[in-house]
Amino acid sequence: MTEPDGNPELPALPQREVCSVSAARLGDRGDINRSYSADVIATSGRIRNPFQHKGNFWVCTGISGRGLTDSGETEHEAYRLTPEARFIGVPTTYGATIGTAEAADAARNNQFGFYHGIAVKQGSQAFIMSGPPLRFIAEGTPSRPKPDTPEPTQLTLF
Repeated sequence: MTEPDGNPELPALPQREVCSVSAARLGDRGDINRSYSADVIATSGRIRNPFQHKGNFWVCTGISGRGLTDSGETEHEAYRLTPEARFIGVPTTYGATIGTAEAADAARNNQFGFYHGIAVKQGSQAFIMSGPPLRFIAEGTPSRPKPDTPEPTQLTLF
């Protein structure tokens, strides 16, 4: 299918799973927040200390403010770290991912997320980032209603 401008229509990306965690983990001193590593992945292929979630190690690659998220709250996006020997697929580097316009477009539209398949190091250990990423929000955070939810109607007073 094509869009009106003649360009092919891109498939919709799947919704990312949202996990509620203690607000302390997302604060300045929280393990999820401190694991943010997008800057060092881009410059050196390394990550900061990962955090644990459901028995796996994860690393945060994005923090979106409340005005930019579906939940209406600050969200931290993170990828699971897979040991190099257990990754199924062809690992790549951040540099190769953004090396050409075509590669960068493919990464932005990857159903498993932009960082899926990127090789990183934490200390002397090598990992491959595996998607799809999870989005973390503070427990008890209300979420915005879904777009298909009907608008409430004002009852007349008379």
